[in-house]
Amino acid sequence: MKLFIQETMALTMRSVKRLSRERISMIFGLIQPMLFWLILFGNLFQKTAQIPGFQAPNYITFLTAGVVVMTVLNSGLSGGVDLLFDKESGFLERLLSAPISRNSLIYSRFIFVMGITSVQILIILLVAFILFGVYPHSGLVGLAFIMLVGLLFGLGLIAISLTLAFAIKGHGNFFALMGFLTLPLIFLSTALVPIQAMPDWMAFLAGFNPMTYAIEAVRDLIIGGWAWGGIVRVLVILLAFDAVSIGLSSRVFHRQMG
Repeated sequence: MKLFIQETMALTMRSVKRLSRERISMIFGLIQPMLFWLILFGNLFQKTAQIPGFQAPNYITFLTAGVVVMTVLNSGLSGGVDLLFDKESGFLERLLSAPISRNSLIYSRFIFVMGITSVQILIILLVAFILFGVYPHSGLVGLAFIMLVGLLFGLGLIAISLTLAFAIKGHGNFFALMGFLTLPLIFLSTALVPIQAMPDWMAFLAGFNPMTYAIEAVRDLIIGGWAWGGIVRVLVILLAFDAVSIGLSSRVFHRQMG
């Protein structure tokens, strides 16, 4: 077990060092959700909050939960990128021939991406508080639950991304598929508008999107405080989503590496 932990942490630190060399990507990865979605999009569509169904003092307060979960979505779905590049460069093959646990490759990606995602969530909530006075009415414990919801949702997304990284040949196809998945998942959720404001067919599909439940749980914790029924429901849904995603990822991983 000690050796496995050392291997996992060594691979995690490799990802951290790689990110530290890509400072522009790191900076824009942090700025993009706040600048584009929270500040520009939030202010541009402030009057949208007048549409029936918005239970928030203003649109930016409503949007903050969506920005948090959209950031988790983008980070989670990009979780397999480094593994894909390692596969293309041949480095993954060398790692697999080394005397290390293959599971350490997967766990290190989970730890790295979820760590980055946690920092992004905290920065978004801090900026929303400083610039717009948005804060979780559920307090510091609610902030911890927001982190938990984000990480549970991200866990399944990372598993999906790793599955695609193993199954797809070529980073061009990977990025094309990620771009195709991201926008439908955002628009078929309550990230930008409440479900009551959607066309019936979009509202129906949003009900099958785990992102919707993650957003609603985060939004309740920010705007309304504690809604235990919603929290329990989202935890059950996200745990089921994670179980299915990780199960699929595990099968693909062992088939590809077997």
